[in-house]
Amino acid sequence: MGKIQKIKTAVKTNYGEFAIILKTEPDMGGLMVTVPKKPDVVTWGKTQSHAKRMAIEAIECSVEGDVLIAAEKDGVIAILKQRAVA
Repeated sequence: MGKIQKIKTAVKTNYGEFAIILKTEPDMGGLMVTVPKKPDVVTWGKTQSHAKRMAIEAIECSVEGDVLIAAEKDGVIAILKQRAVA
């Protein structure tokens, strides 16, 4: 089994720059990505460049979700909740 490596870097998103941590994933291969300022964001990529692209997408989705939740709490919007029917 290879040694797990950590790479600290940053990505630029539509909502600013975010520090990310890339960690080699020995079981699946590729790199797992975490975001210290957004602990809800965890993603994966095959290569370093793929992992960064996935991180940008996941961070932007998280920020947009936070905005929608805040707007619903403030009564600005109503989010319709639907159940999936199989």
